[in-house]
Amino acid sequence: MRQRASVQFVRWGVLAGTVLLSSALLAQNALPAGVVRVASVEGITEYRLENGLRVLLLPDPSKRIITVNIVYQVGSRHEDYGETGMAHLIEHLMSIGSERHPDAKKEQSDRGAQRNASTWFDRTNYYETFPASDDNLAWAIDLESDRMFNASIRRDLLNSQMSVVRNEFEIGENNPAGVLEERVFSTAFLWHNYGKSTIGTKTDIERVPIEKLQSFYRTYYRPDNAVLIVAGRFEEGRALQLIAEKFGPLTSPTAPVPATYTEEPVQDGERTVTLRRAGDVQRLAVGYHIPAAAHPDTAAMEMVADALTSAPSGRLYKALVETKLATSVSADVSLLREAGLVLFNAGVRKEVPLDRVRDALLAEVDRLVALPLTTEEIERSRARLLKNFDLPMAESNRQAMALTEWVAAGDWRLMFLNRDRLRRVSATDVQAAALKYFKPSNRTVGQFIPDDAPARADVPAAPSLTELLRDYKGDAAVATGEAFDPTPDNIERRVVRRLVSNRMQLVVLPKKNRGGTVVAALRLDYGDEQSLKGQAAASDAVRQMLMRGSTTRTRQQIQDELTRLKADVSVSGSVSRTQVLIRTVAPNLPDVVRLIGEILREPAFAATEFEEMRQLALASVEAIRMEPDQLAAVTLQRTLTPFEAGDARGVRTPDEQIADLKALTLERVKEFHRRFYAPSNAALAVVGDVAPEPITTLVSQLLSAWPASAAQARLVRPYSATTATSSRIDTPDKANAVLTAGMSFAAGDEHADYPALVIANYMLGGHSKSRLYERIRGQEGLSYSVSSQLAATSGETRSSWTFVALTNPVNIGKAEAAFRDEINTALTRGFDAAEVDAAKQGYLQSRQVQRTDDATVAQRLAVLAYDNRTMTFDESIEQRIQALSVAQINDAVRRHLDASRLAVFRAGDFSKTP
Repeated sequence: MRQRASVQFVRWGVLAGTVLLSSALLAQNALPAGVVRVASVEGITEYRLENGLRVLLLPDPSKRIITVNIVYQVGSRHEDYGETGMAHLIEHLMSIGSERHPDAKKEQSDRGAQRNASTWFDRTNYYETFPASDDNLAWAIDLESDRMFNASIRRDLLNSQMSVVRNEFEIGENNPAGVLEERVFSTAFLWHNYGKSTIGTKTDIERVPIEKLQSFYRTYYRPDNAVLIVAGRFEEGRALQLIAEKFGPLTSPTAPVPATYTEEPVQDGERTVTLRRAGDVQRLAVGYHIPAAAHPDTAAMEMVADALTSAPSGRLYKALVETKLATSVSADVSLLREAGLVLFNAGVRKEVPLDRVRDALLAEVDRLVALPLTTEEIERSRARLLKNFDLPMAESNRQAMALTEWVAAGDWRLMFLNRDRLRRVSATDVQAAALKYFKPSNRTVGQFIPDDAPARADVPAAPSLTELLRDYKGDAAVATGEAFDPTPDNIERRVVRRLVSNRMQLVVLPKKNRGGTVVAALRLDYGDEQSLKGQAAASDAVRQMLMRGSTTRTRQQIQDELTRLKADVSVSGSVSRTQVLIRTVAPNLPDVVRLIGEILREPAFAATEFEEMRQLALASVEAIRMEPDQLAAVTLQRTLTPFEAGDARGVRTPDEQIADLKALTLERVKEFHRRFYAPSNAALAVVGDVAPEPITTLVSQLLSAWPASAAQARLVRPYSATTATSSRIDTPDKANAVLTAGMSFAAGDEHADYPALVIANYMLGGHSKSRLYERIRGQEGLSYSVSSQLAATSGETRSSWTFVALTNPVNIGKAEAAFRDEINTALTRGFDAAEVDAAKQGYLQSRQVQRTDDATVAQRLAVLAYDNRTMTFDESIEQRIQALSVAQINDAVRRHLDASRLAVFRAGDFSKTP
């Protein structure tokens, strides 16, 4: 839902080593003074300080990173009249810094840390993921302890951040689906603060007094209202010592944390809300009141929501999508501290009457009374929900973030308790919950219907957490993996390469992972410039049809098999390439690879699935055809890489995509698959606890039954000098506007200047302390999102540099002036030694942390295999970056970046601008 507001910026950093002290060994040693052990469940141990701070430690030696995540139990639910959005405003100010850390963003960037913060109904959280070292852990704990009491909540910072948050509000206003969900919540909750959007209302954002913000901060930012989570490679005893030293002296106010007491009355009839805004796709949202996350009925609600909407077996999916009434259907179950909503959503194309979709959706939900879910439906949903729980638990940093919502719901152990409830919830439980809450008088939809004797749903109160969790133990902790150093050199020394049947390059990185997980990336490249001309729509369609059934399995059977194998599979690509990313556990990898081979070789191409896919694709493109960011990006890319219509290297406009989809036939899709789908040039990279020889044998067997396709040749985009251009794209009724600019360079990734251009881009707009970001967002408060990117492709002698900023249409001229001023400053004055040193450190560390993600490593190994490269190439780039001088960087920028050749485009609703 769009209300979950956050500081949307992420940086990555380098890993450093430390040694773990096991929980058993820690138990033999005395805890720091004032620290008591509270509970331990599945590898997570809770401690509590005398001042009330709760601490959760999740040690994990398998990755050389640490995540520090602090959750404050304060969100938009705690805001008063005229204060909407205040919790989120404080989030922005907190992210700037504090007394001992006045420039937190720079410190985080210098240490190569990934950071983020977010605000929701019941909580606000801040986290950093950074290289594992004692120094970094001490820094992060000191940062969070100082921000708890000494954050920079000042008038001058509020003046700049207010406009940034307002711009974030305007970005959300461009999303009709998100706004509709806000309207459903505000209509369903007449009195409770869950009816208020976390982002707040524009007038409150603009007018909130600094004194109210400071008072709100002092009231809720305190040890006894926070939970500190530390996950990753660290010594538990040392972590507790640091926490006790930094947080222990902090004193909670004598007055208790203010308690909210408003309860939403039982709803006494259907409610209606209608949203009218510009757009090309209709939306339907229907909400029903349900209990708090801690209530036993939550698991039943998750089960019924999944069973109704999952594709292709869900009842709502069959009733709406298969009948072409809707292009998509989904459901979201609120996991909140107090009673929330289960929300059903549907996307509907313009030509379909929305009331027909509404009636069909409500009829299907109402039909649960007479036709309960079957055992097969429940077991299928149970397997899917448990798989979705189990896979993230193998990664401690993801687990640390997942705990956020359950801490907000009342207690972190609810995460495991809810999992246990999902395991045992019965058809009787599900049906009882459906009968309780899916009543006409309990829903918010499109109209009011009088009822002389309304049946009302009395939502029960949340249970006592003390009684509920008194003796809870949970399962055994997830098995840990090995300590792995993700440097290019270490990866390269571990990697085993095989050429299988002269048609596939196999790259295996044996590595023991937490939970026995394994990731595989498969890449198929096919066709050439001539054979792929005019084939973009057919190529896209084949990829979208692959998971919709094979000649021996239905779409549902494929999904059931992936669920059984605990596997997530995603398919992506371009006109000349198909990429498959697999996540599973090591013992199941062979069966998953066999299944993927079947899907790729023998897709069913059922006519009904094709038409359903085509309608969904049309709706997806129609939904963005008037979005400012999409139109600006397409226009810029077509300017930087101009090609004739139909050229596989070109970029199609939304209108061209719509025309292609309407003209596309199933026979053309089948023909594309017959011509191009085979491993004539393929790469498979596997990362995890897998031996090279068995996977080599398996791949060889699969290839023997798969004939080679036509010859393949890389699609190369020749260098084309950018000519200065500037234009405006009108998108009526869009609150947010986009400024984008760019140009092409005659320098590929093997050019001598390429490393210098990489660091120059990093300093210009590649991170949260970059010049463009600091100027346009930090100093002038004109934009919520500011960034630049340098893009280069192997085998080409060109690269492109692009810039984008989101802003209010009124401010787009100021944003452009600031952008041009910073570019001219970089060209005339250049960069200095301190800035260059910090950039090199931050960028190189970011590459290191990226390689802690197995999916990133697998995909990178597959790309390098296609390019006939190894990790030595990455190591060489990083070594060249480390050796760069200030003069080399400044000279490279002046050689290639020419402000007089920039292509600049503005998109938005400028009807009210001067």
